[in-house]
Amino acid sequence: MIQTLSRFSQQRLAWALLLLSAIGLFIAALVFQYALNLEPCLYCIYIRVAVVALALAALVGLLAPRNPAVAGVGFLGWAISAGWGLQLSLTLVEKQAGTQPTGLFGPSCDYIPNFPSWMPLHQWLPSLFEPRGQCGDEAWQWLGITMAEWMVVVFVIYLVMWALFAASRLARR
Repeated sequence: MIQTLSRFSQQRLAWALLLLSAIGLFIAALVFQYALNLEPCLYCIYIRVAVVALALAALVGLLAPRNPAVAGVGFLGWAISAGWGLQLSLTLVEKQAGTQPTGLFGPSCDYIPNFPSWMPLHQWLPSLFEPRGQCGDEAWQWLGITMAEWMVVVFVIYLVMWALFAASRLARR
């Protein structure tokens, strides 16, 4: 199994699947926003950025999956993006559950993202990266699980897959 995973991680298909899954999540977010009128909160926007970063990491790995340096950068980006996305999703779940300190009107968050000054995504692409909703809103559920909780599941799966693929590549050396 280790050899199979290692070989698969050296194929473009593995990285393409990672890329397609991230693109699918991004498209789903836009469907929720524009077709279902569920406005994204600040943490939803940050989670979108983590998904975009994951897609960029997949693109790097897709360039030269057999090259250890290129694949290493892809794996590093994958781990950082998925870990950051998990942390953001867990924070949003806590805000929605009311376990974090709340403001006067319940669990809320800022309306202005804290992006670096050299990359103000909310100004460059407001239709994609401008928060317009409240963090405390739980307007959508599937199987009794909120969107933030589903993103926890998604990022855990990304991290488990990363660990399996990275360990198989290291074990093969």
